[in-house]
Amino acid sequence: MTQDLTQKWLTEIQSLTQQMTQFQRERDEAWESSQKWRQLYNTEAEQRRADAKIHQEAIASIKAEVQKFSGVNAETGTDITTAIQQEISQFNSIEELQVQLLEVIQERDCLLQALKLEQENHAQTRKSLTTALGDAIDSLARLRADRKNVEDA
Repeated sequence: MTQDLTQKWLTEIQSLTQQMTQFQRERDEAWESSQKWRQLYNTEAEQRRADAKIHQEAIASIKAEVQKFSGVNAETGTDITTAIQQEISQFNSIEELQVQLLEVIQERDCLLQALKLEQENHAQTRKSLTTALGDAIDSLARLRADRKNVEDA
């Protein structure tokens, strides 16, 4: 009888040890999965920050061009009218001025379109990653609930 009881306890301990090993394995797998998702999110975020920086630099460059053509010259304190006249005098004809203005407007429009596309891509990426992270959390919650049900049974 004592031997039967001892055997039952040993069997129970072995079973619990196996369950604990399985739970630890599942926990480690869930942790690795969450680390992978975190890394993907961080990589995407770094790319978006780099893209945003490039676009900000392009916008700053365009703003400098606009200031240049509008005659704003804070460094020398030149009168605005004089600065405008100097800018205009650099062009030999109205056509040259129109061509330059057209190029600046086209570049601005292109950069605005690129910025809009980047913002849309960022929003889509955020939505996709949030959904994937939510799915991973839901899966983990289901796995924990299943484990708890197994333990309670």
